[in-house]
Amino acid sequence: MMRLIELNSLSRDEFVRVVGPVFEHSPWIAELTWPNRPFASVEELHRALCRSVANADEEKQLALIRAHPDLVGRAALAGTLTSESAGEQASAGLNQLTAEEIALFQRNNAAYKAKFGFPFVICARMNKREAVIAGFEQRLKNSRFQEIKTALEEIGKIAYLRLKDIIV
Repeated sequence: MMRLIELNSLSRDEFVRVVGPVFEHSPWIAELTWPNRPFASVEELHRALCRSVANADEEKQLALIRAHPDLVGRAALAGTLTSESAGEQASAGLNQLTAEEIALFQRNNAAYKAKFGFPFVICARMNKREAVIAGFEQRLKNSRFQEIKTALEEIGKIAYLRLKDIIV
């Protein structure tokens, strides 16, 4: 854990090393946000990071969404998720599924990716397995535009919780 005053004094490279992992495999967000220091609160830092995402072009936004692993996907089953993603999926109970539930997640992941071209993203720490399954069903009815917006909102929630894990 790091105090915000310490974070504000970090060099660009150090800031990116600390804050970069808050957004899955997307350190460019921290790089773009670093010049806006100092931040008065974790919430202000979070808003600035989310502004960097919102101001990025659609290609960058889609790359951010695509950087997220499938829920209960190959990486989860193989144990190759980032430690943050593994913990988040476990907090939703996604590491304790039956074979039937795993198959359901894999079918939902495939249907979602086929429709939208990117993985289903939901803040697992704010949901349990039942809510995640229901989220698939509801969100598969959305337009691609709605899903890009929703995925970015969910990524913002994930990032906020990750920031709270590293900054006091």
